[in-house]
Amino acid sequence: MKLDDTPVPLPWQRREKRFSHNGKFILTVLPLYIFTLAFVAGPLVYMFILSFLQRAEVWGVIGKFTLKNYTDILDPVYLKTFWESIKLAVLTTALTILIGYPFGYFMAKLSAKWKSRMMLFLMIPFWTSSLIRLYGWIIIFRANGPLDKALMFLHITDAPLKLLYTYAAVVVGMVYALVPFMIFSVYSSAEKLDWSLIEAARDLGANPMQAFLTVSLKLTLPGLLSGVVLTFIPSMGLFFIADILGGNKVVLVGNVIQEQLMKAHNWPFAAALAVVLTILTSVMIYLYRRLAKVKDLEGLV
Repeated sequence: MKLDDTPVPLPWQRREKRFSHNGKFILTVLPLYIFTLAFVAGPLVYMFILSFLQRAEVWGVIGKFTLKNYTDILDPVYLKTFWESIKLAVLTTALTILIGYPFGYFMAKLSAKWKSRMMLFLMIPFWTSSLIRLYGWIIIFRANGPLDKALMFLHITDAPLKLLYTYAAVVVGMVYALVPFMIFSVYSSAEKLDWSLIEAARDLGANPMQAFLTVSLKLTLPGLLSGVVLTFIPSMGLFFIADILGGNKVVLVGNVIQEQLMKAHNWPFAAALAVVLTILTSVMIYLYRRLAKVKDLEGLV
């Protein structure tokens, strides 16, 4: 039997090799940590501290601690804004579920060729600015626009409808902007679904609805809940959609934050509103993780 002539590394050589490997690993992940601290953690900490400072008379802030910014949120006007934002978010989320869940579910059942085509069709609108796409809805909703002409041609209406700058127009804009996130989230879960389980449920006597509720819905629940998070939270703060399609008739929390920053120059109060929204976002993600029993949002990973 021939012995191996490979020299055994000395302890100090093993330590040097381990330190060299750790050093390379640190240099690899260091840019990521620097970016996270500078552009994620830093702004959040600054926003949190700013929310406890006082507003200057003309511009800027005064370095004095106060809770007034948070007590001002309890004003009925701002509480009503939060409530209206939540109602709009609930309605938007419900409509995105009705449209996005069947779309994502059945898209997962397509062949690989058609899956790629549907993914492309869903991604094409993102190649254009969301503002430009929303201005397209203005053309559709305006008086005597394409929608009015089509409805009158079909004798559904006798006169132009006043759809632009209404609550319904804002809801349509919200659903249009957010439904792809619901589709991708549901598709991500449905694609992992073992379809033989549904066939087994049918063989055991379950009708299509029972098989869907007991097998498909439960297994795609993480994707559905992920889509709820990805649509509910943004729909409370997408102020530009309310501005463009609602004409300032629909005011969201995002609109209030924008006005406090750009017009009233009340940075501490705007920061307090943003902190409350951040807390709400964190609560939604926590509930998602508890209900879905997963760590990552479906459709994003």
